[in-house]
Order: sequence, then structure tokens, then C-alpha cells
Amino acid sequence: MREGFFGLNVALRGLYSAQRNLDIINHNLNNVNTPGYSRQVAEQVASRPIPLSNGTGMLGTGSEVIAVKRVRDEYLDFKYWSEAVTYGEWDAKRIVLADMEAVFNEPSGSGFTTIMNEFFSALQELAKDPASPAVRSLVREKGVTLAKYFNSTAAHLEKLQSDLNNRIYTKVAEINSLGAQIQQLNRQIYIAELDGNTANDLRDQRTLLVDKLSKLINIEANEVVVGKLPNGADDRHFVITISGKAFIDHFDLTKLEAVHRQTKLNPEDVDNLYDIRWEDGNSLDIRGGELKGYLDVRDGNDGLNGSPLYKGIAYYQRKLNEFVRTLAKAFNEGYIDIDGDGVIDDIDGHADGLGLRGSTGIRFFTILGTDDVPLSSAEFINGATGMAQVSERYEAMTAKNFAVSFDIMNDYNTIAAAGPGGEAGNIENLNRLLSLRHNKYMFLEGAPEDFMKSLVTTLGIDSQQAMRICDNQEIVVKQVENRRLSVSGVSIDEELANLVKYQYAYNAAAKMINVMVEVYDTLINRLGL
Repeated sequence: MREGFFGLNVALRGLYSAQRNLDIINHNLNNVNTPGYSRQVAEQVASRPIPLSNGTGMLGTGSEVIAVKRVRDEYLDFKYWSEAVTYGEWDAKRIVLADMEAVFNEPSGSGFTTIMNEFFSALQELAKDPASPAVRSLVREKGVTLAKYFNSTAAHLEKLQSDLNNRIYTKVAEINSLGAQIQQLNRQIYIAELDGNTANDLRDQRTLLVDKLSKLINIEANEVVVGKLPNGADDRHFVITISGKAFIDHFDLTKLEAVHRQTKLNPEDVDNLYDIRWEDGNSLDIRGGELKGYLDVRDGNDGLNGSPLYKGIAYYQRKLNEFVRTLAKAFNEGYIDIDGDGVIDDIDGHADGLGLRGSTGIRFFTILGTDDVPLSSAEFINGATGMAQVSERYEAMTAKNFAVSFDIMNDYNTIAAAGPGGEAGNIENLNRLLSLRHNKYMFLEGAPEDFMKSLVTTLGIDSQQAMRICDNQEIVVKQVENRRLSVSGVSIDEELANLVKYQYAYNAAAKMINVMVEVYDTLINRLGL
């Protein structure tokens, strides 16, 4: 009699197994569009058989589902995280460098080349009629336009650096937030799995957060075995490190913090830039991710002063400052290498010429003082004599404070077109100033226009490089992501096929129960009648 009722129990096991598989398929279909979700499958095995009493063998007892597993390839996860960090870095650089290109606005009708051409064209017109008030006014206005171009460019770069600084602060907060969420999931997963189960959905949530984190900063994530649980299973701890130091160690989280710099890394930097370190005060070596991309562009000064070996905002600010100082010294003082021997010569500049009314010692370019009012020549030079002392005064000149002097702004007749003698029509000094435009020894890169073209070209090359690397890396990341989806993603067609299969299995088990009911009915109610 026991063996007769045993058949009903076997059929019932089949019913439960089919129902459990149908429940899992239902869960998969409901999460087909859930980000980070991994397809789940039942681990179905034959249940433990029982030996027959007459020694003729083992009798099968049906099937059972012993586990529900997430389909996941850990290698592809590690591969995705290692590639995402590079993609995040160059994607950040690509975006910011494109913004910098817009600041320089070259080539265009309002860029440096056009403005420089107009300034020297105005000087050329003045050479035709050095006494013309209209042309002298034009020279002054074109000089102002040239100065304001550099003022505006420097101000935009400063604003961009300040915006990047705020973005860096936000990214640090985002990294800490993701870390805190992963830390809480570690607790939930650990508690849920103490009885030997696998917290599939919680693990999917954690993996998705690690995906996001890997794009922000260089991380290494591993699940390490630290011992055994009371039930004999491995005691696993999830650990995320940044440059070798634990960011998340199972239940422990060491946050990052952004602190204001005490001293500027580069003289060209804006105030109150953030340095990133561990919350416990230890230094942090950031080697990749969006955070490194932003730091490189914000601080990059081609390796000077301990800055990143990258041409970022600080580098372009420094080069703009170098340009206006060199141009102003050559134009005002005549301090220029005229023969390419590497030695700065002292020839006549604007300060050595004569204005329309005999004025001399006037500098065409100075710097902005308080209330953005240009300094006069006397205020700017401040009694300095000799090439060394005068050159020191120009160290205070930057692209941001570059200006046409108060003397010129107050009276365009002080524009020094004439050389010694000051006779009517004398344009000796003006000719020397005009020759500066094509002096190929003024900068290492050549003439003034060559310098700026080289600077803009460098920016363009860096931007194109960032774009190419970003595009290539995006392809790699998408390829890895597609491979992950091919393994872990939910396929509606596949799930529907499985749905039909287990529906038939369920119906077959139900049919088996009906058969066994008929057998028991015959055995109990009709036998012997």
C-alpha cells in the first residue's frame, strides 16, 4: 500500500518542479527591461532515490529544484569594469576639450587671427596718414579689441576651470554615495545568504552600482573567501579597492573627500581648487575614470610644478600669459630676438617713439588696475630702469589683465608713430612696430600668429585624440556589454520556449496525478466488488 501511494508523491514533485520553473520564467519576463538584471534559472535535479526492500535496485522519487541561480560570467564583469574606467576618463576629456575649442573660436571671423589682422591693418593705415585722428582712433580701438580677446578667453578658461572644480566635487560625492549603497547591499546580501541561499536580485543591484562606479574612478572589485560559515559554506566578503587601498571592505566604507588647496598648484589657477584624498587624511592616487579626466584637464600644465603631464586649462592659460607678455615687451620696449641667436635684443619700441605732440616713454599695452581701469605707463613701469627691471614689471601681466594703457585710452595722439626728430610724416617707429608681426624669432613657435596657430592646433589635436580614444573605447565597452547581455540578458523568445516546455511538464505531472487518483480509486473503492 505504501508503494502504491508513493506514485502520487512522485507526480506531486514533478508538479512542484514545473511550477517553480514557471515562476522563475515569469520573474525573468517581468524584468526583461530592468537595468542590470541577470537571467535566472532553476537548478533541477533528480530527488534522492530509495532502495527497494527486495534488493532489486533503487526507486526514483521524482525531481526537485534545489537552487535558483543567476546566469553570470564574472570574467565579463571584470572586463567591463576595467574598460569602463578608460572610457569614463576619455569621455570626460572629450567633452571638456570641445568646450575649450569653443572658447578659442578658431578659425572664425571673430577669432585671434582676424583680430590680429585688423590690429596690424590699422597700424598700416596709420602709416599712410600718421596725423589722421580717425585712423589713430581706429588703432586704439583695434588694440582694445585685441586686449579684450585675451581678457575674454582667459575669463572663459577660468570659468571653465571653476566649473570643472565643482564637477569634481560632485563626482566625489557621487562616488561616496555609490560606495554607501554598495556597503548596504553587502550587508543585505550577507544576511540573506547565511542560510545557503543566493540573493540573486540583490547581487544584480550591486553589480549595476559597481558598473556605475567603474566609470567614475579606477577600481578593482573582488569577492574574497575569508573562512567558513557554520553551515560549511564559504564566508565571502566583497571588496572594492582604489589604487590598492580598500574603498569598501565588506561592511566597512572609507570615503573620499574634497579639500581646498592651501597653495596653488599653478600660478594660473583660480582660488579654492579641490584636492582629492581619503577621508582618513591619506593621499589618493587617481589613475582613471571620469574623475581623472576632469583633474587632468583642470590642472594639466604639461607636468610643470607637479601638475599632471597633460595639456589642460592651466597649460593654455600659461601659454596665453606668455604670449601677451612677450608681445607687449616687444611692442612697448623693443625687447626681442631680431636675428635668431637666442639673445633678447633691445631695439626701439613704442616707448622709444614720439607721439603726434612729441610725447615719449608711452607704453601701448599695460595691465588693468583696480576697478578694471588700465594703468598708465608710469604706473605700470613704476620707475624701473634697465632691461632686467623693466622686464620684471611684465611678470604681472596676464591674459586676463592685458589692456591698452591709460595714456593711449585718454589721448590717441600719444600713439608713437614717429622716430627721433618727429618730423611730419615720420613713421620710422611705426615701421619697426609693423615688422614685429612677421618676426619669426619672437617665439619659439615663430611669429605671433604662428604661436597662436600652434596653440590652437595643439588643442585641436588633443581634442581629436580624446575623441578617437573615446570612440574606440566606447566600441570596446559596448562589445563587452553585448557579450554580457548574450550571457545574462533575458531573451523573450527563449523564455517563451521554456514557458511552453514547463507548461507541458506541468500538464503531464497533473495528468499523472489524475492517473494515480484513478488507480487509487480502483484499488480502494472497487477492488473485490
